Amino acid sequence: MSRLIKTLVIVLSIVVVAYVGLGYVMGQSRTDDKAYRSLSVYGQVLQHIQQDYVEDPDMPLVTTGALRGLLESLDPQSSYLSPSEYADYKSKIENLPKGETGVALTKRFGYVAVVSVLPDSPAQRAGFRGGDIFENLAGFTTREMSLEQARVLLAGVPGSTVKASLIRRGRGEPVEVELVRGSAGNTRLVSERIEGEPASPDSAVAYLRVPAFTPGKADEIRQQLAQFERQGLRRLLLDLRECALGEISEGVAVARLFLNAGTITVLRGQTVDRQEFLADASKVAWKYPLVVLTSNGTAGPGEIVAAAISGNQRGEVVGVRTAGTASQQKLIPLEDGAAIVLTVANYYTPAGRSIPEEGVAPTVVVDGDDFRNDFYGTIPPRDQDKVLQRALEIVRGRPADAPAKAAQKSERDENRTLLREAA
Repeated sequence: MSRLIKTLVIVLSIVVVAYVGLGYVMGQSRTDDKAYRSLSVYGQVLQHIQQDYVEDPDMPLVTTGALRGLLESLDPQSSYLSPSEYADYKSKIENLPKGETGVALTKRFGYVAVVSVLPDSPAQRAGFRGGDIFENLAGFTTREMSLEQARVLLAGVPGSTVKASLIRRGRGEPVEVELVRGSAGNTRLVSERIEGEPASPDSAVAYLRVPAFTPGKADEIRQQLAQFERQGLRRLLLDLRECALGEISEGVAVARLFLNAGTITVLRGQTVDRQEFLADASKVAWKYPLVVLTSNGTAGPGEIVAAAISGNQRGEVVGVRTAGTASQQKLIPLEDGAAIVLTVANYYTPAGRSIPEEGVAPTVVVDGDDFRNDFYGTIPPRDQDKVLQRALEIVRGRPADAPAKAAQKSERDENRTLLREAA
């Protein structure tokens, strides 16, 4: 195709798109004028690329890049699949092998990144950590890779391998790893009794770590809480650090084990019916003091639980701000054979804050910067676990830090104002 014909095609396309866009916005409110102006600017940029770029551009490649950027600008979970990518994705997802890796993914700085890793999983054995960024995966850069493509590349026949190059905090050079696919990992609850001072026999604390909110996890937790109570334990640490996998419904069910009343979370979007998930007094299984532990690897259903506990003043949340992934996506095929993965709804805290936009902030911040280079993305050994030690102090009756309490009160006051305005 000659340069003249290409130029005519581009100009004609811009005219048609602008005409259709004009007809659309004329039937919409004035606020949609911004959408039309953006479309007009896009057309101008496209025309300048075609006419003024240093060499004859590959316009399909330019358009694909623009669409990727458009989706990535929305949130880390939204993405664009070209016709060839979507066709490849469909063929692979229909015959996806059973080999798993036990890793939760997101996107950071445009690259695929690790949120958290399941214990005893292939990803953990390969050395993956929460916070790692994939420079490449299976020989492909992840810069323009969707999360769906990354998940397909990580899946495979049990026993087969996949290579990756990881960028890790504190390392100058990428870390080369080889992952052997297998079972997803250990999702069993970790429960124990943490003894107190010998002079204070009543200071023993129940400890419960949830690796993932897999189906049936709420029932398992209910049974474990009953066992703690039979043992005479009356204080609980619920450890949700590095917990990012599982079902939102399980997170809601777990929150109900601790709350007599109040809102757990709200799901809403432009095209998704608003759903409010409420506490149920008949479901409560633990009425005693509670502290929740969070990390940057707490995501999805773990965020729902942490937000419900802090938002209803049921207990303190100790650690750092969560990952912010609690949302709902939809795969939408397009007419040209491409597809988009679009976030259609977000989960909100009891105070109405978007979890994907803000994460869940702890009421008591303990970030442990002095050990992060050694244990970043993992749960450190007990004697070096500052988050756990602070949580133990709080659940045993030592008040949270005054600055943190003041910040918590300020946030709650602001939440009340937001609720009044929303009403």
